Amino acid sequence: MDIIPRSNVVHKLEKRSLLIAINCIAGLSIFFFGYDQGMMGGVNGAVDYYDTTMKFGHQDPKTGAPVIDNTLLQGGIVSIYYLGTLIGCLIGGWFGDRYGRIKTIGLGAGWAVLGATLQTSAQNHTWMICARLVNGWGTGMLNAIVPVWATETAEHKSRGQFVAIEFTLNIFGVVVAYWIEYGANFYKGGTGQFTWRFPIAFQIAPLLLLFAICWLFPESPRWLVKVGREEEARYILGRLRGETGEDAGKAEAEFQDIRNIAELERKTAKAQSYISMLFGIGSGKLHTGRRVQLVIWLQIMQEWIGIAGVTIFAPTIFRTAGIANAQVQWISGLNTITYMFATLICVFTLDRIGRRWTLYWGSVVQGISMFLAGGLSTAGLQHPAGSALARGYSSGAVAMIFLFTATFGATWLTVPWLYPAEIFPLEVRAKGNAWGVVGWSIGNGWLTLLLPVIFKALEQKTYYIFGVANIITLPMVYCLYPESNQRTLEEMNLLFASDSIWNWEAEKNFAILKEQNPELVQAAQRGQSVIDPETGLSKSGRQGSVSRNMSLDVNALTHHEDAYEEKQTFKHG
Repeated sequence: MDIIPRSNVVHKLEKRSLLIAINCIAGLSIFFFGYDQGMMGGVNGAVDYYDTTMKFGHQDPKTGAPVIDNTLLQGGIVSIYYLGTLIGCLIGGWFGDRYGRIKTIGLGAGWAVLGATLQTSAQNHTWMICARLVNGWGTGMLNAIVPVWATETAEHKSRGQFVAIEFTLNIFGVVVAYWIEYGANFYKGGTGQFTWRFPIAFQIAPLLLLFAICWLFPESPRWLVKVGREEEARYILGRLRGETGEDAGKAEAEFQDIRNIAELERKTAKAQSYISMLFGIGSGKLHTGRRVQLVIWLQIMQEWIGIAGVTIFAPTIFRTAGIANAQVQWISGLNTITYMFATLICVFTLDRIGRRWTLYWGSVVQGISMFLAGGLSTAGLQHPAGSALARGYSSGAVAMIFLFTATFGATWLTVPWLYPAEIFPLEVRAKGNAWGVVGWSIGNGWLTLLLPVIFKALEQKTYYIFGVANIITLPMVYCLYPESNQRTLEEMNLLFASDSIWNWEAEKNFAILKEQNPELVQAAQRGQSVIDPETGLSKSGRQGSVSRNMSLDVNALTHHEDAYEEKQTFKHG
């Protein structure tokens, strides 16, 4: 394959080794994302940062704890980052669908380096606000495209596992951020600029590495099919899936599925802009408007169930639970380690029990832990500080925070990032995933802006808000979110073709369409290929051509022996 540079790893690696290499690069980007989020928890507690440089608080002379005088400024500095991610993800989604996944990763990494450099050198809160906005642009681009690249190269049977591994690295980034900041606090008593400037600067290292090596990796074969570069796409699929032995025919079968669904999407949907996607204008049976709403609200609820508060304001949360200021930082760091190891549960369960059941059990345990954390914290604060009862209740509250964080890592951490990268049509997959990042940005920005005010007003009762949010997610997921597990990316258009918003109707409609469109859904499934592995020919006798009798309307197809000779017809309700 002379079109692809010889330096590209696709020529040297294949099958699982190539997938692991791709996963490592995706994981490097997700590591940066986690580090960037976890970093602000410690930075907000640095004396020079909140007192001398940003001037939104002062240090309590008795306890040494930060006293926030301007909660709106503190929350604004944190939350402006999410306005940046919102803008960046929309740019990244558009750029990724037009110019490819790899170029978007390079652009996002370069832009994030600029933002991190500006943050490191910030001299006042105005500078920091602008720097975090720029840094958010780069993060948004990466978050919009990296999950898409990962899912488009992975096999459908292990897609969840690969993305779950990446998010283990995401939380590893949070862990590294906490412990770097913990160590930096011992430098000159934790009162100098190094305490907060070094942790911010550290993120530049993985970003530079990502920018340097992403060009050595293969483009998404699905994007290549979309833009007509089918020879490259077929070669990369062959390297990803294998071409010999029991793997013979797998790549060709998947390639035909991709070509078929790409053609169907072009015939079905007319408008592809962000506004058209948001309102479903011109999408026909693809129902992109519904998909956009699903991923936006899934990401918003991911933040409102409590994790944004625990990640960014962990020191504040542990103080409200009655923990002494001297112990807060290392307990926060220990919590992140528990969080990281809990993500490994998702690696082994997500592709077994599915996305919906993963969210169900997560919401139940998280809701219980939040209500108990609120109750135990309240009980602890009603007793004299330092008493046995106060310590007992506070320890129980901290245990509930640990339980919540671990459960979130095993459930809600991964699914809201995986789902948007799975369910959108190929034509707009990067833009669709960008809408998920929009939801995440709205949820995070809204929450981090309000949390300092909420914690100040409600203190430990804030946990009850998070508990209620977890309860709300149960009927929401049950009624509105179809299962994507063990289904190919090409099957998603059939899954969302129903005109009804209810999940049970979507599943009924999917079963019918699956029978009516065998060349869309069987080619990528082991043992059901419509491609003869010995001849490379379609079992229907049609090599290299797009199926001529495909539709997303259950009423549009009739089964005739001479279906391939009839004129293709598409009807949209």
